[in-house]
Amino acid sequence: MNRITAYIRQSLQESYPQEEIKALSMLICCDMLGLDALDIYMGKDIILSECKQRELENIIFRLQKNEPIQYIRGFAEFCGRNFKVASGVLIPRPETAELVELIVKENPNARHLLDIGTGSGCIAISLDKKLPDVDVEAWDISEEALAIARKNNEELDAQVTFRRQDVFSADGIQGASYDIIVSNPPYVTETEKTEMEANVLDWEPELALFVPDEDPLRFYRRIAELGRELLRPGGKLYFEINQAYGQDMIRMIEMNQYRDVRVIKDIFGKDRILTANR
Repeated sequence: MNRITAYIRQSLQESYPQEEIKALSMLICCDMLGLDALDIYMGKDIILSECKQRELENIIFRLQKNEPIQYIRGFAEFCGRNFKVASGVLIPRPETAELVELIVKENPNARHLLDIGTGSGCIAISLDKKLPDVDVEAWDISEEALAIARKNNEELDAQVTFRRQDVFSADGIQGASYDIIVSNPPYVTETEKTEMEANVLDWEPELALFVPDEDPLRFYRRIAELGRELLRPGGKLYFEINQAYGQDMIRMIEMNQYRDVRVIKDIFGKDRILTANR
């Protein structure tokens, strides 16, 4: 082990598990500092320039504050592309990529799609790139999130139309017609906060994460109501959901007169995706 790797591991040992530290060490050395992976594996001692040493110190300082590595790097990988992220948007998760792939697989001929609560734009932009004939619109209530999403749209050469929209307001909603509405809305209850890691609680936006314990389905219910107006006959809803509320979601969606309701497990075996037909 070279001195740089040893220094990183020693500096982070009180904040992260050993396996995560190993992964972070390689990422910092190779991806962020531009060092040769073979040199790192071989334990070759490397002398950093003053500039690189300052960069390393800054990375370690931020990690010790539990800042997610994706925010430090300035981007997160999602569906084969790098999306700009900052503390105003959630970091894309692998489970959400499964949602994108399912939509692509089941809807190759979709023409009009709406993403509600777009955040970084990762779902909307990925669908725009993977379904070249689709027109994608994406809403969010946060201007900070929309600024990041528009930047991703530009840098990834996508054609998504972004709009500031509060789903609980009727203003500007009427008159559209979509084949698909997709949403990964806030679904973590206040009680579940105690189970979450500091790098999520301290850094990712509460607006995009949490719902009150007394009404955990509030966003889903509202979007389902909107879907009755905005989805064409035969159109589809796709949701990422809280694993604890799969059966409650099915009942609520069926009460809103949707059919063919399915709950699909994610790569970790948890109820994570709900789909339904209008």
